[in-house]
Amino acid sequence: MLAYLLTDAWVPPSSLLAKICDSRSKLRGRFHSELPDARVRAFNSSLIVFEMLARVRRLGGWTKIIARNGWFQRKVVSFLRSQLSTIDYQPTLLSYSYTALEPFRYAKAHGWKTLLVQIDPGPEEEAIVAEEAARVRELAAGWQPAPTEYWALWREECKLADRIVVNSEWSRKALVRRGVPREKVSVIPLAYEVTLLLDHETTRPRQREYPDRFTFERPMRVLFLGLINLRKGIARLLEAARILRDEPVEFWMVGPVETAHASPIGNAGRVKWFGPVTRDQATEFYKDADVFILPTLSDGFAMTQLEAQAHGLPVIASKFCGKVVDNGLDGIVLEEPTAACIAAVLRDCIADTDRLQKLAAASRLRDEFTIEALAERLQTLGAELWAPLHQ
Repeated sequence: MLAYLLTDAWVPPSSLLAKICDSRSKLRGRFHSELPDARVRAFNSSLIVFEMLARVRRLGGWTKIIARNGWFQRKVVSFLRSQLSTIDYQPTLLSYSYTALEPFRYAKAHGWKTLLVQIDPGPEEEAIVAEEAARVRELAAGWQPAPTEYWALWREECKLADRIVVNSEWSRKALVRRGVPREKVSVIPLAYEVTLLLDHETTRPRQREYPDRFTFERPMRVLFLGLINLRKGIARLLEAARILRDEPVEFWMVGPVETAHASPIGNAGRVKWFGPVTRDQATEFYKDADVFILPTLSDGFAMTQLEAQAHGLPVIASKFCGKVVDNGLDGIVLEEPTAACIAAVLRDCIADTDRLQKLAAASRLRDEFTIEALAERLQTLGAELWAPLHQ
């Protein structure tokens, strides 16, 4: 439905870049088979040059993030000037946070409407992670807050945005607490595409089978999948694993590790580390696990909840993310993401496999999280932006 999609990389399978990319490269996934003729403007060559120069200059951390954000904004504005300066209508420019400032300045100068999609809870989230980093210093080595410049640029984005989309009520409250006008903020949850026919006829997940009781030979398999860092509550989860080290439960940690000394600490409990995996490999973990856990301290939404439900997996999640779990029906919402609370909930699951069976039977992707629902909400919001001018 877009007039244009402007993105850093777009790699059709027939392109030269797709042919020379390593099969494990993330660039190979920067395409969608249902959009072969979409009007996409990408900056592949410039991106490669930027990454090469960044490596030569040894840019890293926040310095590289800010530099890349600036590079992308310059490319977008250059395209807008060259291709859209003479259009006879006023479009709406939708941009994701932290790369929106210069495009928004151009848009406002030309009378366009601006829609900012905020990908996270902003500085409020950083404060939460900073507090956790001070609590568990042994895991926090290397963590750095964003520089003042980063948040100053973000605040300018918020000022220029006619409306701001967040993906959860948690994010909305976080932005309002940091001074963003509440009337500017709209909550639109994310969507998840079920691309596999899980039972060959429908998109309903296959029925799960649980043992009559968990044993050390067949323990309860608790899956954590995603970035393994302090923000996701990993310190609390490892503490819970230590508490449950004598129980028939094992923890599967799947994803890139972004904390220091996590593996030695996890060895005090029954923890298995699998590292980063492909999308196909992630599917197998969802199929083989007994329960998915997300003890996040802060998330803009947390897409992994939807992925787990699409595979019929019960979800245990904190309250500090998108509201996906219907507590007691298809999963469990933690009162607090503390080690004691996590351990208590998991202990209850170990003791009652029938409860897990019922939660799994109800766990499925609901209609409110489909691509169609997302599109309808965005279209409605877009119409509201221009409504005062059309009355």
